[in-house]
Amino acid sequence: MERLSNYSIAVTGGNSGIGRAVVQRFLEEGASVAVMDRSLGGLTGLSAEYQKRLLTFTGDVVSTVDNGAFVEATLTAFGKLDTFVANAGIWDWFKRLEKMSAEQLAKAYQEIFEVNVLGCLLGAHAAVSSLRSTGGSLIFTASPASSHAGGGGVLYTASKHAVAGLVRQLAKELAPEVRVNGVSPGATLTPLAGPLSLGMSERRLADNQELVRRLEFGIPLARAWPAETHASIYVLLASRTEAPATTGCIFESDGGYGVR
Repeated sequence: MERLSNYSIAVTGGNSGIGRAVVQRFLEEGASVAVMDRSLGGLTGLSAEYQKRLLTFTGDVVSTVDNGAFVEATLTAFGKLDTFVANAGIWDWFKRLEKMSAEQLAKAYQEIFEVNVLGCLLGAHAAVSSLRSTGGSLIFTASPASSHAGGGGVLYTASKHAVAGLVRQLAKELAPEVRVNGVSPGATLTPLAGPLSLGMSERRLADNQELVRRLEFGIPLARAWPAETHASIYVLLASRTEAPATTGCIFESDGGYGVR
């Protein structure tokens, strides 16, 4: 059964990892999907299979112009917007406060908060008018670090706590027309990168087996998950019929991280 047939959905950071898994699942559920990312090579296979229902857009989530143009391109291609997924993000590899110089701290703060927080805000701002007209929804990719310490370093944790605040505040501001929710994936095997300002832009979480083992040791279900594990929750939250009364919530898909 195609649960999202006739839906038009926009996703940022959809080229790889959780974003790509969510894009693929949306397409499988019958939606038309627009994807914005700085790099789009990972979508080559999908674009061939779902040519008429997949729009790719090269852009940066920290750009006001790119966010606006992305939403307009989605509307031009598909005629409406039902769900906007703000997924793009970067991680800080557990970087501790005292392990950064003051200059590094300032630069990394700007980079991490621009991508993880401002990117969400700019995407929401660009999309909200269209979402009001369709009775649509916003979905933010949060993190165990949105609620707990230890899911990253000081900057990542602070930025993801901010995302939790966006979910709750925007759920209040945009009601009753627009539902706003988040998904908190934990310990996921993805090519999630670190900030350029800390020299971590070439690191990839899934490539570090020692780190993966540490993550698995720290959660009750004791494993790291493929990105596809979390995609069903995004489908649930995008659906008007399956989650019509759900707003202001963050769904945890973290292997029990919060009950340690």
